[in-house]
Amino acid sequence: MSAPDETKVFSTLIGDIYDASLDPALWPDVLKNSAQFVGGVASALFMKDAIRKAHNNVYTWGYDPDYTRIYLEKFVQFDPFTTGQFFFDLEEPVALADIVPHAEFRKSRFYKEWVKPQAWIDAMGSTLEKSATAYSAFSIIRHERNGIVDEETRRRMKLIVPHVRRAVAIGRVIDLRRVEAAALADTLDGLTAAMFLIDDDGRIVHANAAGHVMLADGSAICAAGGKLIFANQAISMSFVGPDSEDATAGVKNACVPLRGRNGDEYVAHILSLSAGKRRQAGAVYSAVAAVFVRKAELELPHPVAALTKRYELTAAETRVLFAIVEIGGVPEVARMLGISQATVKTHLQRIFGKTGTARQADLVKLIAGLAPFG
Repeated sequence: MSAPDETKVFSTLIGDIYDASLDPALWPDVLKNSAQFVGGVASALFMKDAIRKAHNNVYTWGYDPDYTRIYLEKFVQFDPFTTGQFFFDLEEPVALADIVPHAEFRKSRFYKEWVKPQAWIDAMGSTLEKSATAYSAFSIIRHERNGIVDEETRRRMKLIVPHVRRAVAIGRVIDLRRVEAAALADTLDGLTAAMFLIDDDGRIVHANAAGHVMLADGSAICAAGGKLIFANQAISMSFVGPDSEDATAGVKNACVPLRGRNGDEYVAHILSLSAGKRRQAGAVYSAVAAVFVRKAELELPHPVAALTKRYELTAAETRVLFAIVEIGGVPEVARMLGISQATVKTHLQRIFGKTGTARQADLVKLIAGLAPFG
């Protein structure tokens, strides 16, 4: 794909991603187009619990229903991404080789019984959100004809993931599946996040109850001359007009960190309403953009993640450590991960050496000491 063609496809794709935040029925097509842009044959938005090894597909494209059922019933615990992806940064593209070597993976039961029969060869995923034990992610599956993930695949994934993450976050805040545009105000007024609809001059045309409270507080945002102002930047917001091509390209769709005068951290999500399904949401108020402002929340890391960072464990060592903590014995861990007991023991010895421990019980005690709430 030439550069001009790529730019055009990318621009359209980003606009579609933000449309899907307001019309979830569009997600399967967005996933299809995302897979084709990055290079793959299937794509999904999903949630996983790294402790219970539970998986919940939110939206998918390209997956065989029978294989999906088998995965959920039998293989989710053997998928190296289930545990491994948990320990990477938000939005970071993660390929199979970042978690486990391909040669090792192809010896596993998961590969032989579930991946290979579908002629799949690799995957690329990015975490969108995570708590202490669970995460949501966006992934794209590579077929044998696509080849393993390369730098071009990573580059394209990096281009779209921030927009997917932002659209998913906005979709949680405002859900238009339950309302018509004429009833939009009732929905917006019920949001816990502060919300403002802005016209093409940057003036506030509607604010929900939480928005009025935040304006009255004046720490993170305020209003002057009818315009919304970010307090720590002392500049009024300006937005792309409804006829601008830049609006559909996501230029003004942004996530802006804010520091309030009280020292608290806030995040402002800016969503253009001037294209596709978003135009319907703004029509009631002649608005071209919506601004959602909320206080930033502390993300508490899983103690294994803290230990991984402190002792600079590799992805393979982290994967084994997590399994040891949750399952316990070397034979059980070997069966779950699809690797030999000798490989598990090798990783354990390296972990012992890095952490200054000598037994699995010592590791568990060390991890317990890193738990957020003791």
